[in-house]
Amino acid sequence: MPDFARRLETTSLKARVALGMALLLVIGGVIVSIAAFAYGREAARSAYDRLLLGAANDIASAITVRDGRPAINLPVPAFELLEFAPDDRIGYRIIGPDGETLTGYDEIALPSGRRDFDEGFFDGSFFGEPARFAVVPRRFAERTLNGTVKVVVGQTLLARNAMAYEITRNALFVLAASGLAMALLAALVVRSVLRPLEKIAGGLSARDPHDLTPVDTAVPRETAVMIHALNGFMARLDRQMNSMRHLISDTAHQLRTPVAALRAQADLFSEETDLGRKEKIVERLQTRTGSLGRLLDQMLAQALVIHRGDSARRERVDLRDIALDLFEEGDHAVLYPDTDVMLEIGEVPVRVLADELSLKEALKNLLGNALRYGRSPVRVGASLEKGKAAIWVEDSGSGPGEEILAGIGARFNKGVLSRQTGSGLGLAIAHSVAVSFGGNLVLENTSENRFRAALVFEALAEKAS
Repeated sequence: MPDFARRLETTSLKARVALGMALLLVIGGVIVSIAAFAYGREAARSAYDRLLLGAANDIASAITVRDGRPAINLPVPAFELLEFAPDDRIGYRIIGPDGETLTGYDEIALPSGRRDFDEGFFDGSFFGEPARFAVVPRRFAERTLNGTVKVVVGQTLLARNAMAYEITRNALFVLAASGLAMALLAALVVRSVLRPLEKIAGGLSARDPHDLTPVDTAVPRETAVMIHALNGFMARLDRQMNSMRHLISDTAHQLRTPVAALRAQADLFSEETDLGRKEKIVERLQTRTGSLGRLLDQMLAQALVIHRGDSARRERVDLRDIALDLFEEGDHAVLYPDTDVMLEIGEVPVRVLADELSLKEALKNLLGNALRYGRSPVRVGASLEKGKAAIWVEDSGSGPGEEILAGIGARFNKGVLSRQTGSGLGLAIAHSVAVSFGGNLVLENTSENRFRAALVFEALAEKAS
C-alpha cells in the first residue's frame, strides 16, 4: 500500500485526470445502463401491452350471441397489430361464462388458477417461454345469455427485450460520445492549467543562478498561491545568502587586525631576550587570544541566530524556563566568581511564540555583557509587563555609551552585521533575535539607577483548561 500511494503521488496530472475520467465513465456507465434498461423495459412493456390490449378488444368486440351461445369470428386486424413483434409467438384463449374454453389454447392459465381474474395484465408462460398476457371481458345480459366472456391474448417477450436492449445501447452510445467529449475537454483543461507552471519553470530555468528576485509572472489565482510561497522561499534564501556573505566579510575584517597583532607579538617574543619583557608579551598574547576567542564566539552566535530566525520553527516558549536554564548552567559562577547573579521569576507563565535556542543565545549575550561591563549584583528574570512578555538582565551600572546604543538599531535596520566588538556585538545579537520573532530590544535605566537590557515580545494568551 505505501508503494502504491508513493506511485500515485508521482503520477502525472494528466494520468490522474484520465484515471478519474475512466472511473467516472465506468461507474456512470453502469448506473446509466441499469437505468436505461429499466426505462427501456418499462417503455417496451407499455408499448406492447397496448398492442395486446388493442388485439384483445378487437376480438372481444367481434363476439356475438347465436342460439344462446357466444359466436366467435376472429378478426384479422386484431392479429395484424401483433405483427410488430414478428419473432414472438402469439397465443389466445376465449373463456365462456362457465369457465370453459370456447376457442384457443387451454395451456394459457389465469394467474394462480383464479377464475375471477376479469381484466388486466399478467405474466406467465406459453409453451415453456415467458410471455405477457392481456385479459379483456365482454359482458352479455341477454335473455339467452347472461354472463361474461373473457378474451386472453398473449405473446412472448422477445420483441420487448430487444426494444429494452436497443434503448440501453443507444443510451450507452450517447454516454460513450459524451465521455469522449469530456475526455478531450479534460485534456485541454489540464493542458491549459499546466501551461502557467511550464511558463514558471521556463522562467526559473533561464534565470541566473544568483538571481533571487521575486517571480513576477501573470498566473491564475490558484497558481498565484504557489508563486507567493516561492517568492517567500527565495526571499528567505536571499537573506540567508546575504547573512553568509556579510559573515564572511565581517569575519575577514574583524580577524585581520587581531591575527596581525598576534603575529607581531609572536615575532617580538621570538626576538626578545629579556625574560621580564617576554612575560609581558605572553600576557598580551593571552589577552589577545581571549579577546579573539570571544569575538569568534559572538560572530558564530550571530550567524546562528540570523539563520534560525528564518528557518527555525516557532514554538510556545516560557521565558521563565530560558532564564532558569541559563542560571542553572552556572557558567557565570566559573567565569566571574566575584559577581553576584540572582534569578527573579514569578509563578505566572511568560509564554511567547519563538525559538528557544535563539532566545537562550540572546540572553546569554546580555548576561555576558552585564558580567563583563556592568556592576554587581546582576539580576536575570522574566516577567509580564503591561501585557508584554519580557526576559531581561539588570546590573548596577549605567550601561554602554550612547554611540553604541545608537549604532545597534541603525546597523540592524540596514540588515548588516555589526562590526563592533564587546558589548556592541552582544547587544546586536540580542537585537537580531528580538526582531526575528516580532519583538524589540529595550535598553533603559530603571528608577533604581540600574541598567536593564530586555527582550520584549507579544505575550501568548493562556489556553483554557
